Order: sequence, then C-alpha cells, then structure tokens
Amino acid sequence: MMYPESFQFQKNFEINSFFVNPKGSLRIKGLADLLQEIAWKHADSQDFGRNLSKANQMWVLARLELKLFQMPKWGQKVELFTGGRGVDKIFAFREFLMRDLDGNVLVRGMSSWLLLDSNSKKMLRPEMVLPVELFDPALKPEWQPGKIIKNGELIKEETIKVKASDLDLYDHVNNTSYVRWVEDLIYDMVPHVKQFSINYLSECLLGDEVTLQLFKDENAFFVMGFVEGKTSFSVEVSLESL
Repeated sequence: MMYPESFQFQKNFEINSFFVNPKGSLRIKGLADLLQEIAWKHADSQDFGRNLSKANQMWVLARLELKLFQMPKWGQKVELFTGGRGVDKIFAFREFLMRDLDGNVLVRGMSSWLLLDSNSKKMLRPEMVLPVELFDPALKPEWQPGKIIKNGELIKEETIKVKASDLDLYDHVNNTSYVRWVEDLIYDMVPHVKQFSINYLSECLLGDEVTLQLFKDENAFFVMGFVEGKTSFSVEVSLESL
C-alpha cells in the first residue's frame, strides 16, 4: 500500500460522540487519544510497542506539536497516518497527518519520544529497539517540537488532584490527561486554537496536587503545571494561523 509523504502506517477513524465538544468538533484531547492509539498500533505492528515491557523498557512522550487547520466534526470519517521521522541523540520522532476522505489536510503533528528503562528510569538509545527502515538514526527531521518558553501575564491559577481516571498503563498520568486539563482551563477563553504544543517534563502520579497557571500574551496562551514547586509540563496555545 502506498501512503502519502512516506508515512508508514494508516487507519481510518470515525469521530464518535465522546470525542467532540458542545459545538460538535473534535476536542484536542480526543485528537490526542487518536494519535496515541495509532502510535501504539504502528509500534505493535513492528514489535517496538507494548512487547518492550518484557525487557523493562517503555516509551515516554516528551514533546508534541499540533497544527490544527480544521477540526473534524461528529460522525465524520477521517484518515490518520503516522510514520517514523528519524532519531536525534536520545529522541525518536514520529509524525502524524489527519485528512478527510477527500484528501484535505485537517491536522499535522510531530512528536518526540524517549525510551526509558522502566525500573531505573534511565534513558536508553532509541535505535536499540527501532527498525532502521522506519526510524533511521542518520536522519533528523527539520520539524522538531521546540522547547516552550513561557511569556505573558498570569491571568488564572487553579489546583487539581490527580485521579485514577488520569492514569495510564504505567500508573503515571496519561499524556492525553494533561491535554484535557489544559483544554478545560482555557475552554471559555480560546475559541479557535491554531497550534497546540506541549512539553512533558516530569511525571505526575495518583494523588499529586497539580497547580496550573495560565499566562496570556498578544497571540498565545501559556500553561505551566507544577507539583510541589517542580515544573511537570508546559503548554503553548497559539491563536494565529500558521
């Protein structure tokens, strides 16, 4: 099968009712769920996914950058593509593309991942487990999710507590739960998000109290998450077209 732009894996999805907001559009959290799902499907199909747990290894999402051109609606069917985009030092890169069935691009995304020893949390070289034909360590993508630098004035702060529904298979907060926290925080302030970027910096666990701080400058919002004064994650939400 031939995929566009040298993507390596594809699945079709329908935007179900539990993925959408009150306006009937796909939530960013719902989008993150779909991206996580296809990433695991692709990794499992090539034996660098959940089977790594037998060797006490795990993938951790480090950064994600999303370009949102047009969010699909409830009931709409979409094509979702993914593929490896090389390795740079300790980071492995995965790109995403979402299109409607007419081929119109709805969303583009780039992500960077870390391979960890699940016991010691020591970072491992990703090429230890990645097939070179999918993640060539000699290739480094021009588009890499960047480090988020907070800017603007503090306009809102609230504290939430990590609950069981936030957790993933490893008893850490699922990467999509952070997205939901941010989406809830900015819901009544940001009508049309054009770009969503997140840096995952340290893990959150069940029972942690997470302080969320929302900052605003002229063209973007920034969210910082802290646990006991330590930065857990940072987010930039852009309001401008790319």
